[in-house]
Amino acid sequence: QVQLVESGGGLVQPGGSLSLSCVVSRSGFRVRNLGWYRQASGKQRELVATATSDGTTNYAESVKGRFTLSRGNGGDTATLLMNTLKPEDTGVYYCYADARRPFTSEYRDFWGQGTQVTVSS
Repeated sequence: QVQLVESGGGLVQPGGSLSLSCVVSRSGFRVRNLGWYRQASGKQRELVATATSDGTTNYAESVKGRFTLSRGNGGDTATLLMNTLKPEDTGVYYCYADARRPFTSEYRDFWGQGTQVTVSS
C-alpha cells in the first residue's frame, strides 16, 4: 500500500505564506504523479499542483506564479510552498499520488488525510 502523511497548514493572513509537506511510504509501489488537491467548503475537490517522477509540474491556473511544488528524496516527498495567499485559497489540502505495483500497469489513486489551510485576517 501507499501511505501519504501530510504536515503544515494552519491560519495565515492574506498575502502571507505557508508550506505543506507530504511524505510517501510506498512499500515497493512505483509513484507516478505526486502533489496536492484542495477542497473548499461546499465545493468539489480540485487540482492544485502535481509533479511527475521526472519533475514535470502541472499547476492550476489560479495558483500559477504563487505556489511552487517540489518533489524530493528520490520522489518520495512533495513540498508545496504557497506565497501571496488569498482568502479563496482556504480549504482542506490533500496530498495525492497515483502508483502501481512493480511489473504491473494499473495505477491506483491514493490520498492523504487532509490538512486545513485558512487564509483570513
